[in-house]
Amino acid sequence: MGEPNHVITPGEAGTLAGLFRERVKRSPGMVAYKQYDPSASAWVSRNWQQVGAQVARWQSALQKEALSPGDRVAVMLRNCQEWVIFDQACLGLGLITVPLYTDDRPDNIAYILKDAGAKLLLLGGRQQWKRLQEVRERLDTVNRIITLQPVDPAEFPEDKRLRCLDEWAPEGDHELVTREVDPDALATVVYTSGTTGRSKGVMLTHQNILQNAYAAQQCAPMGGEDLFLSFLPLSHTLERTGGCYMPMMVGAQVAFARSVQGLAEDLMNLRPTVLISVPRIYERIYGRITSGLEAKSGFARFLFNTTVSVGWRRFEHEQGRGGWHPSLLLWPLLKRIIASKVTERLGGRLRLAVCGGAPLPPPIARFFIGLGLPVFHGFGMTEASPVVAVNRPDDNVPASVGCALPGVEVSIGKDQELLVRGPSVMQGYWNNEEATADTIDKDGWLHSGDKARIDEQGHIFIIGRIKEILVLGNGEKVPPADMEMAVTLDPIFEQAMVVGEGKPYLTALVVLNAEEWKKLAEELEVDPGSNEDLFSRKVEKALLERAGKQLTEFHGYAQVRRLTPTLEPWDVDNGLLTPTMKLKRALILERYSKQIEAMYEAHSKR
Repeated sequence: MGEPNHVITPGEAGTLAGLFRERVKRSPGMVAYKQYDPSASAWVSRNWQQVGAQVARWQSALQKEALSPGDRVAVMLRNCQEWVIFDQACLGLGLITVPLYTDDRPDNIAYILKDAGAKLLLLGGRQQWKRLQEVRERLDTVNRIITLQPVDPAEFPEDKRLRCLDEWAPEGDHELVTREVDPDALATVVYTSGTTGRSKGVMLTHQNILQNAYAAQQCAPMGGEDLFLSFLPLSHTLERTGGCYMPMMVGAQVAFARSVQGLAEDLMNLRPTVLISVPRIYERIYGRITSGLEAKSGFARFLFNTTVSVGWRRFEHEQGRGGWHPSLLLWPLLKRIIASKVTERLGGRLRLAVCGGAPLPPPIARFFIGLGLPVFHGFGMTEASPVVAVNRPDDNVPASVGCALPGVEVSIGKDQELLVRGPSVMQGYWNNEEATADTIDKDGWLHSGDKARIDEQGHIFIIGRIKEILVLGNGEKVPPADMEMAVTLDPIFEQAMVVGEGKPYLTALVVLNAEEWKKLAEELEVDPGSNEDLFSRKVEKALLERAGKQLTEFHGYAQVRRLTPTLEPWDVDNGLLTPTMKLKRALILERYSKQIEAMYEAHSKR
């Protein structure tokens, strides 16, 4: 890879600001970031030296604010160079970055800013400022608000804290500052999007994150030839560590995707080599392809399924888990006429497609791997900076989340709980000693809340959540998340939540895909625009049949007997999803309490 790009170790970096300064010094002329410029209708690149000059510019402006090392500053931007520039400018001055989700609810943003005592806030522009108007009076710790785009003062009440970036930080020659900071000092407070209760602020140090990025990059070869596509929010620690600091550490480029909706086009245009994602993205691609297959001829479907089967057999053979078979001779032909058409739609150069955040359903892993896309399932949590384990190219067991990273210890505790210990484990929760004591025990083990088993080779298998188990009225225990994941493999179900705690049988609330619902309505000869038809027994029966097909591998008692559909998605805006796309079960149960009651009514009258 050449001398300029060799990996910067945590010892050489010292801090995250030291990592950036070292990368600028080693690779000044190499491309660091690519970003789409709508005004030029083109992708624009910046090298490390140019990014360093921008960090220095922002630091010059930050130094004019009444900020001291250790003060918290918040950023609420979509993924872009400016996110990284702001982060590095602050870290170099010893400030602590607090990332915010752009689509989080205003009341939660106000809570986080107050809890963290954030003194400065960076926003995108008009739209975000408009959303914060309802909580503006509660942002009383914030002394300065910077917007990337100008905001028309005539549209909003006057706020003396508000400044536009170009006015606040004029261009010019500025010197990059890297203050002496203890590597074990706090670098960031990341608020986890709790599915119950208020978000908790995870305290991560410079060394926590550096050690995690360094250990993660040892799991697969990567360097200056690689291009990462960044589209998971940078406020998500997986993207920040794996898609920002790790590329910086190995000297790779990062391109910022325009949007999730434009992801397919960005993959084709940018042709990345590394993609870090969560299951939902792979599920969407899988759903689109399988839905499209239904319109093809029987022979075309047979050919496609044969390709996946042969590709999977080839993968198992290469991993040393399966013998040679004559069908493998067909792979070069099947790859050329079938598999490559799918991988080309993903850019054609992907070497590493990492999936974390939640379990990837085995049929989807088999599907992509069978088509020749190297998917690597991993496991992490914000409290561990975040990567705990990941599969490797030469040791990939897709049903597992791989083996622990170098330097990370894992163990199985009470109730089969996965425990984690190592240099990446957080310092604790901000202003919350009680929650810290509940999560990190006296021996330094971080309690994940996930049930797991570890095989003899060290592969970790996540088998459920300790607290997310439904106990039916007859005492049978059911893992709702596994069932929900299975149900949503059918493209008609966008989202699903299984209900049944203390009940005689299981029911489900499901959000339907609008296009797929229209197709089903046509088949059933009902009106897709009629609520009466949507909630009819005829439609429920058809939906139950489709859900049942996805649940055939579950126990007999783990079957859904009643179902209520809706076309209104559960999202962050309506408060039913966390910013990391987890269901807020208690709130969904409350919102749909009448519908749930109706699904059990007939039984209670018996």
